[in-house]
Amino acid sequence: MNYFKLFDFPVTFELNSAELAEKYRELQRAVHPDKFAAASEQEKLLAVSRTAMVNDGFQTLKDPILRAEHMLTLKGVDIRHETQTVRDTGFLMQQMEWREALEDIAHASDPHSEIEALYQSFGEFQQQVTARLKPLLISDNQDDWQAAADQVRKLKFMAKLHQELERAEDALLD
Repeated sequence: MNYFKLFDFPVTFELNSAELAEKYRELQRAVHPDKFAAASEQEKLLAVSRTAMVNDGFQTLKDPILRAEHMLTLKGVDIRHETQTVRDTGFLMQQMEWREALEDIAHASDPHSEIEALYQSFGEFQQQVTARLKPLLISDNQDDWQAAADQVRKLKFMAKLHQELERAEDALLD
């Protein structure tokens, strides 16, 4: 399923979230199962299926990582359920530094400033990766798609690392 087509958007990484939300509400109104309460069982099941498709499409398009994965899937590069890791040694070294910094938060003399520094570092890195990703996603070159897949893998790792940082921050506040 091409969710960009479903939502009548061009296949692009940049989406207007307000337009996406409006289109979502419009599609939900059109296919919501309540509209088919007096319909046949088959029509009711079809309405439920369409509603699920609209929900899945909205969840995919509103999340930048899922949106990028979907764009790659449309090009025949499916990384949604893979376990392949990034082979970029510089990135692997940076991962180790970030993980060590996360472990050290609890023992830091000023954990709040350590947390803020990590949030800033994560954000800057994610911006750099996203800037590299955008042109690769719209390329017609298969090598670029593989490079885009590596950038998405990095973003997925960063999302997990961000969650770990939030948990460390929550633990500090408790």
